[in-house]
Amino acid sequence: MGNLIKPADYAAKMGISRQAVYAKIKKGILTSRNIGGKIFIVLDNTHSTTRERSSTASKKSLASQHITNGEQEEKLLAAKDETISILRETITDLKETNKMITSTLRGEVDLLKEAFSEMKMLYGLQLEHKMQTEESEVPIEVDSVDTVDTVQEEWVELGDFYALHHITKKKRQKKIKEKLKKRLKKGDPRVDRFNGEIRFLANADFEDILAKV
Repeated sequence: MGNLIKPADYAAKMGISRQAVYAKIKKGILTSRNIGGKIFIVLDNTHSTTRERSSTASKKSLASQHITNGEQEEKLLAAKDETISILRETITDLKETNKMITSTLRGEVDLLKEAFSEMKMLYGLQLEHKMQTEESEVPIEVDSVDTVDTVQEEWVELGDFYALHHITKKKRQKKIKEKLKKRLKKGDPRVDRFNGEIRFLANADFEDILAKV
C-alpha cells in the first residue's frame, strides 16, 4: 500500500502549509487513508513526493520566467524609445542638409543664368559693332589731322555721356559709372580708354545698361 505519513509531517517535509496539504487531498492530488478516524497520506514509492517537488519547482520556474520576461520587455521598450529618438534626430539633420543643398543649387542656377545672359548680350553687342564697322568703312581721302578729329568726335567723356542720356541724379550716375567700368574690363566695344580716361561710343546703344539702373 505504500508508506503512510501524517499531513503535518508531509507539510513540514515539503515545506508547505497544512492547509495546502488538505487542499491537495481534497483535489485528489494526494492519496489519503482514514485509519482510526485519522487521516494519513499515502506515499506511493515517493511518486507523490517527486510530483509535489516537481510542481513546486515548476511554479518557481514560472515565477522566475515571468520576472525575466518582464525585464526583457522593459529593456525592449527602452531600446525602442532610444531608437525612435535617434531616428528623429536623423530626420531633423536630413531636413537641414536638404535645405542647405537646395539653397546652394538655387544660387548656382542663378549664377549660371546671369553668366549666360551677359555672354549673350556681349556677343550681340560685338556682332552689332562689327556690322556697324563694316557699314561705316567707306574709303575717304582725308589727312591725318582730320582722321584724329573724326575719331575723337565719335567718343565722348563721362560727363557728356550723362548729358547725352539725360542722367542728372548723382546716385544713378554713380551706379551707371560702376557698370560702365565693368563693361570696360569685359572688353565691351562701346567703352574704351583714351589717355587714361574712359570714353564712350557716342552713337552706340546703352539701353541694356541704363534700363537696369
